[in-house]
Amino acid sequence: MSATDDLPELEKIQHEHPDVTGGWLRPAVFGAMDGLVSNFALMMGVVGGSSADDTKPVVLAGLAGLAAGAFSMAAGEYTSVASQREFALAQVDIERQEILHNEAAEEAELAVMFIDKGIDESTAREMAREVHEDPENAVKVHAREEFGVDTDDLASPMLAAVSSFFSFAVGAVIPLLSYLVGVEVAWPAIVLSLVGLFACGAVVTRVTARSWWFGGLRQLVLGAAAAGLTYLVGEAVGASLG
Repeated sequence: MSATDDLPELEKIQHEHPDVTGGWLRPAVFGAMDGLVSNFALMMGVVGGSSADDTKPVVLAGLAGLAAGAFSMAAGEYTSVASQREFALAQVDIERQEILHNEAAEEAELAVMFIDKGIDESTAREMAREVHEDPENAVKVHAREEFGVDTDDLASPMLAAVSSFFSFAVGAVIPLLSYLVGVEVAWPAIVLSLVGLFACGAVVTRVTARSWWFGGLRQLVLGAAAAGLTYLVGEAVGASLG
């Protein structure tokens, strides 16, 4: 008899959870959404302040917004992730020094953490002892248990920067598409942007408990409101400058 023979209908009770931290999906979609909303609003502001037969300022604003936003996102994400990584490694190094110079106390501290998780005292002490047989393994376990850092899974600043750059650019190019193929009215760009907003909102619901139509409509309304308000600002500024 195998070890699993005692388990009742194992196949029926097995299930999988999605990556609850969002994995790659969440930052990618939110980066694209940020690019779409910001560039859509920027371009509508220029549309509001420009003459209807002159699309050059709109295209220029859209391209500038795409480039500036993508580079800004990449630089900001690189600095943010690099700083977070450096801070985490600094805390890990502090823990390493504590283990090297005060191992008995650190082992006892780890045993207490295991006990707090529901493990009986004798087993917890034995687990802590075995963990501390390898100092580097002890550092990893303490880092994970004390401040939630997995030293084998720290984020890459370069990967974060490149991902942010391209996801923002993908979103930001959507309002530009119709202008780039020669359309000289704003409505196609507006329709494409609204469809993109709905799609981004719907995709985000893959990592939430909301329905796809709710997430899509919510993002569509928020993005349209941002673009509409920016259009009114551009219209007012254009009228005052004219």
